Amino acid sequence: MAKRRFLTPSVLMGACLFSHSVIAESFIVEDIKVEGLQRVTLGAALLNLPIRVGDDVDSFALSQAVKSLYSSGNFEDVKVFRENGQLIIQVTERPTISNIELSGNKAIKEEQLQETLKASGVRIGEALDRTSLANIEKSLEDFYHSVGKYGAKVTAIATPLPRNRVDLKFNFVEGRSAKIQQINIVGNTVFAEEDLLKQLELTDSAPWWNFLADNKYQKPKLAGDLETLRSYYLDRGYIRVNLDATQVAMTPDRKGIYITVNLEEGEKYTVKNVALTGNLLGKDDEIAQIVALTAGNTYSGADVTAAEESISKYLGRHGYAYPKVTTYPEVNDDDKSVSLTIAVDPGQRIYVRRINISGNQETKDVVLRREMRQMEGTWLSSENIELSRGRLNRLGYFETVDINTNRVPGREDLVDVDVQVKEQAAGSINAGIGYGTESGISLSAGVQQNNFLGTGNVVGINTSLNDYSKSIDLNYTDPYFTRDGVSAGGRIFYTEFEAGEANIVDYNNTTYGIRGNLGFPVNEFNRLNFGVGLERNKISQLKSYAQVQQFWDIYKSQLEDDGSVAFDTLDFTASWTRNTLDRGQFATSGSYQSLFGKVTVPSSDLQYFKINYELRNYYRITDDGSWSFLARGTAGYGNGYGTVDNNDQVLPFFENFYSGGFSTIRGFTSNTVGPKALHILNQGGNNSVVATEDSVGGNAVYTLSTELIMPTPFLDEAYTRQVRTSFFIDAGETWDTEFNSNWANTNYCEQNCDYLGDYSKPGRIRVSAGVQVQWLSPMGPLVFTLAQPLKEYAGDKTEVFSFNIGQTF
Repeated sequence: MAKRRFLTPSVLMGACLFSHSVIAESFIVEDIKVEGLQRVTLGAALLNLPIRVGDDVDSFALSQAVKSLYSSGNFEDVKVFRENGQLIIQVTERPTISNIELSGNKAIKEEQLQETLKASGVRIGEALDRTSLANIEKSLEDFYHSVGKYGAKVTAIATPLPRNRVDLKFNFVEGRSAKIQQINIVGNTVFAEEDLLKQLELTDSAPWWNFLADNKYQKPKLAGDLETLRSYYLDRGYIRVNLDATQVAMTPDRKGIYITVNLEEGEKYTVKNVALTGNLLGKDDEIAQIVALTAGNTYSGADVTAAEESISKYLGRHGYAYPKVTTYPEVNDDDKSVSLTIAVDPGQRIYVRRINISGNQETKDVVLRREMRQMEGTWLSSENIELSRGRLNRLGYFETVDINTNRVPGREDLVDVDVQVKEQAAGSINAGIGYGTESGISLSAGVQQNNFLGTGNVVGINTSLNDYSKSIDLNYTDPYFTRDGVSAGGRIFYTEFEAGEANIVDYNNTTYGIRGNLGFPVNEFNRLNFGVGLERNKISQLKSYAQVQQFWDIYKSQLEDDGSVAFDTLDFTASWTRNTLDRGQFATSGSYQSLFGKVTVPSSDLQYFKINYELRNYYRITDDGSWSFLARGTAGYGNGYGTVDNNDQVLPFFENFYSGGFSTIRGFTSNTVGPKALHILNQGGNNSVVATEDSVGGNAVYTLSTELIMPTPFLDEAYTRQVRTSFFIDAGETWDTEFNSNWANTNYCEQNCDYLGDYSKPGRIRVSAGVQVQWLSPMGPLVFTLAQPLKEYAGDKTEVFSFNIGQTF
């Protein structure tokens, strides 16, 4: 066998250092052989070798070949031999990373660290360059330093495995975050340092109750705070502000940070003039009106940005989806003024080729498409896209709704609109359980499907089987009875109600009837509904109460032998709703208003009317709505009209308003807030009164509520759209404007006299506070409430804990 000549040492030293005793002249490569390949294929190795059979190679060519093999990233050692005319290359492959383990990292999530490793080329299945481990350790430590952990140490351990593999482990010693000891702002004369510090997210001190404050140093947050300060000055006319000289000093123990921000404020500038240029599509006047920049006013960077966004949105509503709106300021330092030129390039009008819907496993496509206000074949409108997103969210069928536009390849004027939804339970098991200090346990049940078989139709079978009620209610609504959005629905119901078991005055009511309704859209947010109902109520009076005696006096001639009386009524209802909520479930912004009226026709056995109003307003505290504020209120009033046998009609007592419980004043047992029933006793011709614990309701009611909605503690982010936690304060009361307070005061009270009050006017307000957790579970919304009454009256029944299924706010 021919003798091999070892060429590698000289090659690695450079072509100019080749030993003449080893290779003094070039040679023709007759064959190439690569030894030591395991993972890398021969073809891949030869592709990185700049030498081919038949080449005349010298020392320089060999050095370039070795460098090329190293630069491929596959080898950690390369040796070159010559055996006559054969070039032999011996390689040692870099080990393959079999596993990456992170240990000791707590402050930074594993996903973030993995992204940093990937950016350094470290990932499972890739070759490991052992020489780069030190640099990787430093990059990870730098990552920790960027979030204020200057004591962090990272150690990489590579453990060899069979088949040229390696197990890579990174041990983290995070240490404590460096805390900001002091923030100083130097050079400010226009604005007080206290006002400027309030603009910063970072702080050197905070009261104990401000749990949002952050006194841990983080480089990205400091950069953001400096931009915030810059914007603060720019928005107030100081366009020459300079914040470049900022010092960050660390204490010797690397646990504290001193920050000094050096300001050069400059002087205040005003707007000299505003000019619009470019292609304004002949809408010069309209665009000029939406630009809120006026000559003579103080220059504001926020106003300039708002003007650009307003123009872009205006053009977007007319199909110009990708406009370029750029403001060019011309600064005059002599008179401290700025001339603004807003250049408008609307670009090409964009049309929608196709609307693609995905993610709807149960809901039919037509249900989503009929809510879309952006149509195929028409120009792309940002306004219609937002309207479509809002309408889909308000359906309440979807946890998330994402709408994106994607350009059609090869066409500058066409886009596809991709609508992706994630469904959530649209139906519910309408059940509940509650425990009160007086009432004990109560149960109810029912089923409601708001997206029946994916059609968007509402179908419900609600039943109630408990101590005081037996009922069944069948309802159906088609929200698109006609193509233009007219809804139609109906309801059949039957109820046996024993009021005495429901914390209400003692009577029985058997009700059955049928109702129908039609709804008409006024615009995107407003809707009118009209209905008609035929109903029969059979009332049995078991005891005599002062508040209902006036009603019984009117109809005493109609009493049956068993003391009951039946009433047939035909009523008309009308309602107006306005809904601008961003979601159907767990809204975070927008409002909901509803005004409902009901009146029986004059030919009915009972002649009365009722009016209800409801308002809910949501305000976002944070941009994503995870922190938000809810203000809610309801009001109701009812009364009779006309006369019967010269007696004025009154609101039937079984139509009274009640408050207390989950949806009104939490912390009080359902239906117990308001006037107490006064039982009449007749002893020897003299009337006396016993005030009972049972409620009789009233013909007037209001409730008020405020809620601070916050992220649920210790809950994974994946469930934030399914669970909601809030702190609330509720208030409200019920009263009876027809109550004769003089009568109650002139009759002797025998029992529970501290229950008595003037029930004819408001003033006995109840207040409660507590915490509530709502969960959109697979079987429907679950609500858990802990509440404590803060203002109550004698005879009130409280309920500290309640649990309900089937209703949310």
